[in-house]
Amino acid sequence: MDVRFPIGGLEVPETITRAHIDAWLEEIAQYVQDLRKTVTHLNQDDLQATYREGSFTVQQLVHHIADSQMNMFQRLKLALTDTHPQVPNFVQDEWVKLADSDLPIEVSIQMLDAINQRVVAIGEHLTAAELTRDFVLEGSGATTVGETIAKLSWHERHHLAHIQIALGQFDIGQSN
Repeated sequence: MDVRFPIGGLEVPETITRAHIDAWLEEIAQYVQDLRKTVTHLNQDDLQATYREGSFTVQQLVHHIADSQMNMFQRLKLALTDTHPQVPNFVQDEWVKLADSDLPIEVSIQMLDAINQRVVAIGEHLTAAELTRDFVLEGSGATTVGETIAKLSWHERHHLAHIQIALGQFDIGQSN
């Protein structure tokens, strides 16, 4: 297992179907419950644990997940309301250094809960045509709405596995 990608890399099917979207939305809807189960009652030492040398701490990971999901949610909405909008990258290594990363993780968990509810609400009503709408990410090219839903699901599970590794809770049988 590559500890950087314990559940494997993001794999998006060439043709994204309604069944794919529904499965990803189900994972997104379930995520906060799974995260809470993993991080509830952690002490300060646990929050400072890392899954590999030089990686984000558990606390930083929780805040990063919220930051990233917020950015992807905005990109999703831009793709659905604009024509090929240009969107900037966010420098995650700099964002994690900002003072809000010192807040209790529950702040970001609540944010994730709200974002995920909104993603699911939008996702449940996406048409086939809307799945192919896109945004252009600075330095990366076009990404479709369907691909964004896939990444929203994968990204959360990817980092939940990192948190579980840092806490000694990851079951190798869960990896892809």
